[in-house]
Amino acid sequence: MNTYKNEILSKICYTELVYGRINKKLNLELSKDQIESLIFKILTETKESEFKKKGKNIYITNNERNIRLTINSFTNRIITADKLNGKTTNR
Repeated sequence: MNTYKNEILSKICYTELVYGRINKKLNLELSKDQIESLIFKILTETKESEFKKKGKNIYITNNERNIRLTINSFTNRIITADKLNGKTTNR
């Protein structure tokens, strides 16, 4: 079984467009630093078993925060964050 958590935590990167996408999808108004901090918290809190690779992406599901992150497995670049069940996120 591949482990993705440590590699993603050490190599995660962001594009300029993804900050706006995350704010829009999660209905937030956070700064770039706040978004990076939130993503880091979600990644650290999520169990390794919730990191699932499908195709070129890794999907990280955190049910406690009702968020699913999508990360490109080749570049470790975050693509998007989605709400689960339409619930709001806890910062």
